[in-house]
Amino acid sequence: MDVECLRKLRLLFEDFPKNHNLVLFAQPQLMHKLHLTVNEDIKSRITYSVCVPRLNPDDMTAFLYAQLDRVGMGHNTFSEDAVALIVRSSEGILRRTRNLCISAMLEAVRDRKHVIGLDHVNNVLRQPHWRKDHDLETL
Repeated sequence: MDVECLRKLRLLFEDFPKNHNLVLFAQPQLMHKLHLTVNEDIKSRITYSVCVPRLNPDDMTAFLYAQLDRVGMGHNTFSEDAVALIVRSSEGILRRTRNLCISAMLEAVRDRKHVIGLDHVNNVLRQPHWRKDHDLETL
């Protein structure tokens, strides 16, 4: 987490009323930096912080199917292989699952397909912003 996030928090607090506090859901790196003496002004304004644990694969799959049910789409919208790859690639983070599903849906729309398959998810994962740092080192 770079220092730019702390600068943005400071700018936010300038306009933030003094009698209000902030609830922060953050990554551990940011929480660690907030414990430094330099950032005491920001830390004093945070009333609650939590690190959300990653979900296990079964819960991720249940989440994906629950979201499909919520919007009235069938469970066959994604093939079983595509669901398995999405769950594996999202690494237990709900935001990644959501973004990967939406991107795969867009790929399927471009291909004019009704079922989102493994090839659609792989096309999304090949895009540079989905790659990890260790993937880029080997290129």
